[in-house]
Amino acid sequence: MRNMLTRIAIGVAMAAVGVYAADNSLGTWTLNMEKSKFSPSAPVKSLTSTREASEGGVKVTTTGERADGAAIESSYTAKYDGSESPVTGAPFDTISIKRVNANTFTLSERKKDGKLSLRGRSVVSKDGKTMTNTLRGTNEDGKAYSATMVWEKQ
Repeated sequence: MRNMLTRIAIGVAMAAVGVYAADNSLGTWTLNMEKSKFSPSAPVKSLTSTREASEGGVKVTTTGERADGAAIESSYTAKYDGSESPVTGAPFDTISIKRVNANTFTLSERKKDGKLSLRGRSVVSKDGKTMTNTLRGTNEDGKAYSATMVWEKQ
């Protein structure tokens, strides 16, 4: 009986670790501009983001087009421990991410000059088909900015 309880306890512990280790944000996502909302206005026309597992975090590569027609090619690799990681090709210089669970992450993006500073939350739907990012803070001009970005898994 004791041996069986030990096996059950180990099985439950392994399942819990497996569930926590899951990252439902991985894959390729396309921004749905029609479902997304930006205030004061959308800084982009299109975005596609590929999220890959990285040791203790995620590697993200994003391509698309800015509202002014300029190409977007940005990337970063960040751990899920909340530490700042460098970003290339984006309006912000650093990002920090904390994982709440397999479907929810909190994040902070900032530019070293202090003008752009955003905090937000990313939530992957239970069916894994959409991811919603909500952001609030200041834009590159130092003015209030908010966005609800709806991504669809490809």
